[in-house]
Amino acid sequence: MIIKQIPNAITSANLFTGCIGIVFAFNQDLRSAALCILISLIIDFFDGFAARLLNVSGPMGKELDSLADMVSFGVLPSVILFHMAPKSFFGYTEFPILSYLAFFVAVFSAYRLAKFNLDTRQTDKFIGVPTPAISAVIASVPFIYESDTFYFDSSTLTVVLYLAFIPLVCYLLISELPLIALKFKSFGFAENKFRYILILSAVVLLLIFKFAGIPLILVLYILLSIIEQKTAKI
Repeated sequence: MIIKQIPNAITSANLFTGCIGIVFAFNQDLRSAALCILISLIIDFFDGFAARLLNVSGPMGKELDSLADMVSFGVLPSVILFHMAPKSFFGYTEFPILSYLAFFVAVFSAYRLAKFNLDTRQTDKFIGVPTPAISAVIASVPFIYESDTFYFDSSTLTVVLYLAFIPLVCYLLISELPLIALKFKSFGFAENKFRYILILSAVVLLLIFKFAGIPLILVLYILLSIIEQKTAKI
């Protein structure tokens, strides 16, 4: 039935948007490429929502979703980071190969997505930071660079991005850290208080800091997950 293919069609739109974003990135239009990531994030939410609404979840949809995510949230963010590579590292310009560090994000994203499909523990929690969350942070970077939110020299910020951010992102993707999943089994406050705090705080951070609020949301997300984990053991 055609209805059963609606979620797969939405997932395919995610993949299509990611492919367009890669074209933008290679044409040095990093803002448009980053917007493609954000559009893919919205589409990614609706394909799962549609599958649950129509009750047509299946193994094919799961595999297609991972393949689409690999492009939109793995390859595309890597290409953006590749084109943001610093022209020099602490004055040394003869190491352009370091720009290829960006593609470790794609490699670790692929590993995470494969692991996610096999890991039965991830029913009501994520183990490690999901690829959409990491890609959202990377999508914010081109906009942060062009804003006056942070008073850093852009070349310094880019070096930090490569030497600190990329290794950290790769670790978070495959870490064993239990994180909150925004899957509501009910809407009561007591059992969902950390989810509500995260959503409300995310809105406030976006209103105050705009795109610069996205990395702060990720930090808050990790901190709230750790607190929830600690309180659950008490």
